[in-house]
Amino acid sequence: MAGLKPQELLIILVILLVLFGGSKLPQLARNVGRAQKEFKTGLDEGVNGTDEEESEAT
Repeated sequence: MAGLKPQELLIILVILLVLFGGSKLPQLARNVGRAQKEFKTGLDEGVNGTDEEESEAT
């Protein structure tokens, strides 16, 4: 994971806990997961859409 050591990940987690609080972290993680899923879907649609447009042009 980008060369991060366990100690660095622990520090990042502590900072996130301080900034967002324990109750907000699960919601934040869910939102990040949804955004990642939508991004991948958009990439797939972009790749598939390009193929369909090229085949329609011929």
